[in-house]
Amino acid sequence: MAESDKVFAGSIPKFYDTLMVPLIFQAYAADLAALVAASSPGSVLETAAGSGVVTRALAPKLRADARYVVTDLNQAMLDYAVTRQASDGRIEWRQADALALPFEDASFDVVCCQFGAMFFPDRVAGFAEARRVLRPGGRFVFNVWDRIEENAFADDVTNAVAAVFSHDPPRFLARTPHGYHDVALIRAELSRAGFADIEIDTREKVSRASSAHDVATAYCQGTPLRNEIEARDASLLQLATDRATEAIASRHGAGPVAGKIQAHVIVAAG
Repeated sequence: MAESDKVFAGSIPKFYDTLMVPLIFQAYAADLAALVAASSPGSVLETAAGSGVVTRALAPKLRADARYVVTDLNQAMLDYAVTRQASDGRIEWRQADALALPFEDASFDVVCCQFGAMFFPDRVAGFAEARRVLRPGGRFVFNVWDRIEENAFADDVTNAVAAVFSHDPPRFLARTPHGYHDVALIRAELSRAGFADIEIDTREKVSRASSAHDVATAYCQGTPLRNEIEARDASLLQLATDRATEAIASRHGAGPVAGKIQAHVIVAAG
């Protein structure tokens, strides 16, 4: 993973939350929140919380006396998430690295993470940290994207932007968000981290947007793909967005668009 894959700063948090969240994250956040809340946990840790889409879905489902600690490695994303969350005394916001959590052993009933494990530089270490802070019988609930070919818009954008930079195509979407999709590998790495009971459910959903332009803008300007484009030639950011718009419109239509998305939803216990 390139260092730029982890940079969510500048205008990215706003584009990410206003465009990417309704496009692909909202539906899976509702799933994750339901899974976490099902056991009525007294304490929950969320890692890699991003702009807070799971936080907004989960907080209303938790007990009135629950402790909910929301963390992210990127302070800019966490700062934005705070502005989008209604005041809630149960929530503690903390900048934290999922691979070195600043919490005591056996501190939480559930650890959850939406589409963050793909960014862990050492996933076994990150999974082991989740297990360390879980109480006996606790659950680690998280999701990861399936391969990029099963996610129509991400694949369209990647191919379109590659044509703009044919000598050095930006591969952020395929490399990182969609780079951790092998179910056998996920099981093996969770097992190495000490989890014995592992359930993986592959869930297909539909991504919708009002226009191909919104989709292209979301991916090209609301994710670290923007960092890759600008590192090559910042003056071509709009051209790359336009080419992605054209590719999506040609495949999915000029008006409102819909495309397949698919992810693995995992529940692991020690």
